[in-house]
Amino acid sequence: MKQSFSFNRRQFARMLGASAVAGAGLVRAQDARIVLGQSAAFSGPSMQLGKQFHAGAQLFFQQQAAQGGVNGRAVEIRQLDDGYEPDRCAQNTEKLIRDDVFALFGYVGTPTSVAALPLASAARVPFFAPFTGAMTLREPFKREAFHLRASYDDETELIVKQLVNLHQDRIGVFFQNDAYGKAGLAGVTKALAARKLKPVAEATVERNSEDVAAAVAKLAPSGAQAIVQVGSYKACAAFIRAARKAGFGGTFYNVSFVGTQALADELGKDGAGVVVSQVMPSPYGAARPITREFVAAARQSGKVNPNYSSMEGYLAAKVFAEGLRRAGGRPTREGLVTALESINDDFGGYRVGFASNNHVASRFVELSMLTGDGRVRV
Repeated sequence: MKQSFSFNRRQFARMLGASAVAGAGLVRAQDARIVLGQSAAFSGPSMQLGKQFHAGAQLFFQQQAAQGGVNGRAVEIRQLDDGYEPDRCAQNTEKLIRDDVFALFGYVGTPTSVAALPLASAARVPFFAPFTGAMTLREPFKREAFHLRASYDDETELIVKQLVNLHQDRIGVFFQNDAYGKAGLAGVTKALAARKLKPVAEATVERNSEDVAAAVAKLAPSGAQAIVQVGSYKACAAFIRAARKAGFGGTFYNVSFVGTQALADELGKDGAGVVVSQVMPSPYGAARPITREFVAAARQSGKVNPNYSSMEGYLAAKVFAEGLRRAGGRPTREGLVTALESINDDFGGYRVGFASNNHVASRFVELSMLTGDGRVRV
């Protein structure tokens, strides 16, 4: 953002923060619902991530409403489309805060969340379960921000560990040229450095672009045995196809934000063997109670496709609802924050632990592989 633009936004946020101190954010006794605000990509090349996360969250909140709500209130998500663009996300966030939503929920992406979190923090509006693992959103600690998922550092550490164990230590990085991609690159570089290694080559793609020709020309002949991808599903799929066409015979690893099912759908049979790290329980097996619960609810609704992104939305809604329940019959934003910090529970096989000095719920990471027929194997 330009400096003057950022300054105006900070002024806006400070003004709203003052009103929050004065008492904004109290749910009135006569209100029959809790309204959350979500800015995410509901159009453009990353729209499946926003749509799937939102669908999973809506599924849980609608279930709760049918059973009488949380402490007698239904939870509603007011969604705004930002197309995965930071400026649009900041504008959406300003509007949602002006409209006095109770909390911000399920933002999708690092660059968009980076634009939104300072506004939420200054206005003292809880910022719950952003769909990103960037360390810049976790450090320094901000009391308004709660992270359900593990970090990109956690994901890339597991990816690099797996590759080195397989004697594939010549690793290239294909990353989106923004805060998200750079966060993933930093994670890969950190994990390699811990093993006295460094990337053999790096190349970028612009956000919301599938122009990967320059990246393929740099990475395909680099001697890399594997390429870690930190991008959106369309760009990563375009890169995989083009790199293979250019003669690259190594493996491809992706972090979770790529959107596993979206990537599998985009690649089709070309997805066979592509690896994706996961920070949510698998929605494709029946081992965990949360998976059985989620899949049964999705099937009953007939409207939600069970996948990792919709599972994340469902779990985010479930954990948020527990915090809201603990906040009592007349919750405030401050009360919600305190209530969330008290959660240290197992949610059907997914352990969630917050504390007053720790708002990262989980460091769970595992690897999955696309099968080439639209399925995912853990």
